Amino acid sequence: MTTTVLIACDVSSTDYSVPLGLEIWLDGEQIQDINPVDRLEHIEFTVNDADGEHELSFKLKNKLPEHTKINDDREIIRDATIKIDNVEFDDIPLGQVLTRLAEYQHDHNGTGPMSTNKFYGEIGCNGQVTLKFSTPIYLWMLDHM
Repeated sequence: MTTTVLIACDVSSTDYSVPLGLEIWLDGEQIQDINPVDRLEHIEFTVNDADGEHELSFKLKNKLPEHTKINDDREIIRDATIKIDNVEFDDIPLGQVLTRLAEYQHDHNGTGPMSTNKFYGEIGCNGQVTLKFSTPIYLWMLDHM
């Protein structure tokens, strides 16, 4: 019998009036292509729980300069971003584990060098958030929670 891990999350936008897209990838295979993100979406998919290394990625696409409003002092006053909330493995919230382990890579939408940052729940530049994990999932969670 094959056992699986249920991976779930909620995806939304901070500004539905502008079309942002999001791709979700697992181990190099596209799981979802939400284009545009135009409402709160609850996403669920599974991964085999046999011994293995895995990579979960969220890729923001279609972000343009007009999605960000800047005042005369060069301060952001409004911005369209994608929010990734309530990430769970088998109904167990990852919470701070996601913040601690996920990496967010982007180049400020082509205006700067590639940078790697922590992920705090929002993707604001075209780029990718990556979480590496291993299965069996309960052993990985014991090591990281």
